[in-house]
Amino acid sequence: MENKKQLIADLMILSVTFSWGVSYYMMDLSLNEMGTFTLNAYRFGFAFLVSVIALNKKLIGVSKTTVIYGAIIGVIVTAMYTLATEAVKYTNLTNIGFLIALNVIITPTLEYILTKTKPSKKLFIVLLICFTGIVFMTLNKDFSVNRETIFGDFLCILCAFTCSVQIILVDRAVKKENVKALHLGIFQMGFTGLFFIILAFSFETPSLPVTTPVWVSVIFLSLVCTGFAFIAQSIAQQHTTASHAGIMFSFEPVFAAIAAYLLAGEVLSGRGYLGASLMFI
Repeated sequence: MENKKQLIADLMILSVTFSWGVSYYMMDLSLNEMGTFTLNAYRFGFAFLVSVIALNKKLIGVSKTTVIYGAIIGVIVTAMYTLATEAVKYTNLTNIGFLIALNVIITPTLEYILTKTKPSKKLFIVLLICFTGIVFMTLNKDFSVNRETIFGDFLCILCAFTCSVQIILVDRAVKKENVKALHLGIFQMGFTGLFFIILAFSFETPSLPVTTPVWVSVIFLSLVCTGFAFIAQSIAQQHTTASHAGIMFSFEPVFAAIAAYLLAGEVLSGRGYLGASLMFI
């Protein structure tokens, strides 16, 4: 039974990871017509409203602990998506996916610092393979940093750190008896949407999408990459560890690279495909 729950959790996280991998192209497209804060205000605000309307009967009895965790995680998610969206402006879509995947290394490291839980030998080998794949995907042939994308790459690394913090906080929250995963998923979206609305009106001039492709992108980002993804992540992490979830999320750059190739015409080098193969392994 536990193995079955683990498998279902893995498949849920994998589907979330797929949606996030595709999301970078959608973000890049949407940024042609709106700013970072406005885009994310629509993304999280709309996802929250749809979730509340669709699941209102299941929101009875939300605990104070859930609201507190939702607000705290909302701050982290706001920082995470600000960094990820800004990175789209300064580096290529493939780099974004793979550098943000550094959370696969950061998550178990933070978990060890906080809980003194050492990674198993098997997990350590997986981490090493993932890290090697990321190096092949992102660095030049001489393993030097690409100066043209260095600022965007730096934003991605910061985003990877916030992503790891979010994974660990969700892991801690959903393991508490008075916190329901569904409630947590919805409330972290709600607080994130609220924070982005405040930022949008403070630093930008919010406007609606103009063209059909951008409308489609914003709706897809809201319903699939945010509404479904955050609720599914919270539910799935009830049945797995933060480190294991981090490993599953390492598929995100592979999906991002595939989307970048099919939708944006980005082509990987031979080393890049080797790195992607290591990630799959």
